[in-house]
Amino acid sequence: MFATLTQIGLPLALILIMTGVGMSLRPSNFRDVLRAPKAFFVGTAAQLLLLPAIAVLLISLFGLQAELAVGLFILALCPGGTTSNLYSYLCKADVGLSVSLTAIVGFITPFTLPLLAAWAINFYLGESTAFELPLVRTWLTLMIVSVIPVLLGMLIRAKWSNFAHRAQPIISRFSVLVLAALIISIAIDLGDDFWHYMLLSGPAALTLNIITMAAGYLLGRYLLHNEQQARTICLEVGLQNGTLALLITTGILQNTAMSIAPSSYSILMFFTASLFTWWVLKRQRPLKDSGL
Repeated sequence: MFATLTQIGLPLALILIMTGVGMSLRPSNFRDVLRAPKAFFVGTAAQLLLLPAIAVLLISLFGLQAELAVGLFILALCPGGTTSNLYSYLCKADVGLSVSLTAIVGFITPFTLPLLAAWAINFYLGESTAFELPLVRTWLTLMIVSVIPVLLGMLIRAKWSNFAHRAQPIISRFSVLVLAALIISIAIDLGDDFWHYMLLSGPAALTLNIITMAAGYLLGRYLLHNEQQARTICLEVGLQNGTLALLITTGILQNTAMSIAPSSYSILMFFTASLFTWWVLKRQRPLKDSGL
């Protein structure tokens, strides 16, 4: 079951997730980015530069080693997915900016992730390690499961907009089910070691989630002076695509220990994102009641 999920179910789930992102996109999203590029560049820089830097610091702070360190770093290289888009909608953020960041950073990731992940493997496991990330295969895989599905989703929306609108919730539920099944399979595959690894990497994964959400929100507030955009950047930077990270660690590298940090993160981020949504909406009500 584990092999079937990692080799078939996980890529299929990612393709559907990114197709769903594409079906959320409208040409106006890209025009909005061109008209007001500052928010887009702040969000992109935070995802591509700030996230990996924070991950390196936390790996050192928590003393993560070997596969656990590589897993957390690979997680930090993955852009947001449909989860960030969903929570942007729930917390009344800038959904257009959220979808644009998810899609466009997703186009960049196939070029940055293989190179930085290969560096992390050599750095944290040593140059003599038996683990190697096949750069060309990884690039092709990321193109197939991320870039092409987004373009396909945009085409579906353009041709069959009603179908795209109905299909998006189904796609989201399916991807969550596949992710849950994969995490359960990883736990079974590792046996007693699963909880040992969770205790080692879980606090670091949770800290990465909280710090990056806070950093994204503060960057949005103080650089953009826009509450909606601040919420969006908080969620785009703080909610990584754990499914993509698991595809790299379990599907390509075939290492279950590397998948522990992405697995724990994928569970915890729903709680932190829900708390953030509750907090911002609670803050918003008194402002509305006072007429501000």
